[in-house]
Amino acid sequence: MALELRQQLKLSQQLVMTPQLQQAIKLLQLSRLELMESIQQELMENPLLEEVLEEEKGDRQMAEDDHAPKPGGEDTAIEKELIKNAEWDDYLGDFASTPVQSHLRETEIPEDGMAFDARLSSKPSLEGHLDWQMRLSHFTQKELAIGEAICGSLDSSGYLSATAEELAHMTGTTPEEVEAALYKVQRLDPVGVAARSPRECLLVQMEVLGLTDPILVEIVSEHLEDLEARRYKPLVKKFKITMEQLKVYLDTIQSLDPLPGASFGSSEPIFVSPDAYIYKYGDDFIILLNEDGMPRLQLNSMYLEDVIPKGDKDRDYIQDKKRSAEWLMKSLYQRQRTLYKVLESIVKFQRGFFEDGVNKLRPLILKDVAEDISMHESTVSRITSNKYTATPHGIFELKFFFNSSLELDDGSTVGSESVKATIRQLIAAEDPKKPISDEAIADILKERLQINIARRTVAKYRTAMDIASSSKRKEMF
Repeated sequence: MALELRQQLKLSQQLVMTPQLQQAIKLLQLSRLELMESIQQELMENPLLEEVLEEEKGDRQMAEDDHAPKPGGEDTAIEKELIKNAEWDDYLGDFASTPVQSHLRETEIPEDGMAFDARLSSKPSLEGHLDWQMRLSHFTQKELAIGEAICGSLDSSGYLSATAEELAHMTGTTPEEVEAALYKVQRLDPVGVAARSPRECLLVQMEVLGLTDPILVEIVSEHLEDLEARRYKPLVKKFKITMEQLKVYLDTIQSLDPLPGASFGSSEPIFVSPDAYIYKYGDDFIILLNEDGMPRLQLNSMYLEDVIPKGDKDRDYIQDKKRSAEWLMKSLYQRQRTLYKVLESIVKFQRGFFEDGVNKLRPLILKDVAEDISMHESTVSRITSNKYTATPHGIFELKFFFNSSLELDDGSTVGSESVKATIRQLIAAEDPKKPISDEAIADILKERLQINIARRTVAKYRTAMDIASSSKRKEMF
């Protein structure tokens, strides 16, 4: 069959997203911090975009209110001159470029006068903490090399994730030399670090603390799984001890640290800055968007009025940047307007939650809000991603207010998050020695609240909330 080239005329429709439209969609799903970073990036790249500073706004307002010179102008000029010639050496102290007088050095420099970075301290890492100790201990050069490889193979909890053979291959040594160096590292602070299992970690700590009771050692060596499953009676029978004596052993084990490296984690806590605040005012709720720290943008008048393009290329560049700046400002306005409308709709649908808390959270899906504010579901999904709001009952992600429904016996519905909250309350109020089973929770929900759900559904919700089963929640003592 011969191959040939043909030209064919075809008419079709397709959706083509312009870069501006892509930018507007991207802005919808950015978190507040990501949005601020994106705006700062645009401010650096687009010369026709500038931030309106608060002092500029104030100066402009004053100029508009009164163009006449104010009395006391000479005094203001003198005050500015005094500020300009202030004794900055006194303020900077030892950081001044010129020597300060001896009597000033004898006084304590106030904290406000210190450099900002001088008041910051970095959080020590586990690897750095161990390296510091190894270099101050009796480690040979070969042991130091092995120790550094060990420190580089620790996970976030301080456990060793590499085998002795792998470390020997990495350092060009033998597994026996690795084991010898590992013995020393495990007895540094925190004791038990670089262990390969919880059992080894606890045994090292017991050795360092002088806990040599044979029953205690055997419990840790052979029966950690029994302790985890709360199988106490076989241990009492095997070691011929009472439950009170076993409790003493358990208290000793619980005083040890099974995660010795966790306190040196490099991750810092994440603080959520809400995108909006919802307050109750009388019988209504007020929505305030969080504009704190958000740059206020305007076009750069210097480029628009004073800069004269020398050619078509420069003119096209300025026009392109102007259109980009205008589109960004319009997209930001549209983003905030969409966020406000979505929040307004959420308050409308979830008024019971804002009045009384999580137990009154009703079923809600994206389609409900989309139809209420006449927008597409994808738009609602994007604007609720990575967004948080502060409510009278705490800070919640916007996705929290959307949850599936469960049908009650009377035909009405209840939100799944409300059911989860009820399950959490029942478990929190249970007797630790007689915890409520999943089947009992299902019966209570049916009798008291007419919520007819299966035991496996209760187990699914309990697992989602990271709550252990009744057998693991049971306290023997």
